[in-house]
Amino acid sequence: MIGLIQRVSEARVVIDGGEVARIGRGSLVLVGFRTGDRAERIPRFVERLLNYRIFADDQGRMNRSLRDIEGGLLLVPQFTLAADTDSGNRPSFTPAAAPDRGRALFETLKNEADDAWPGTGFGVFGADMQLHLVNDGPVTFWLEVD
Repeated sequence: MIGLIQRVSEARVVIDGGEVARIGRGSLVLVGFRTGDRAERIPRFVERLLNYRIFADDQGRMNRSLRDIEGGLLLVPQFTLAADTDSGNRPSFTPAAAPDRGRALFETLKNEADDAWPGTGFGVFGADMQLHLVNDGPVTFWLEVD
């Protein structure tokens, strides 16, 4: 599973003109699932998201986690992260989990994240979403949990 983590000062998800989720300072994570990703690995993925040290300490070093700053977490499904872009001019989505499997994995992720970090915001699997964010830094990391 793939998480594209963006450190944000704020972020929100809008669907059909209506806001469905919003956070202040924290992490916006775009999430992609590949074939072979297992639900058993989701707790480790959530643990990494909550404990990854991407926020500045008093000396300006990235030594603080989302838990440390009591920040917001916004998880948004994005199957295109799993695309194969190695050749040609059109991405292949063969490596991405099938839609039903991706939806099931995202639902498991939602449950796990909500239990571990109440107040987590979520995008909607399969929806046409507009993301509004202010990337703080900018700071962006690619995180994979196999």
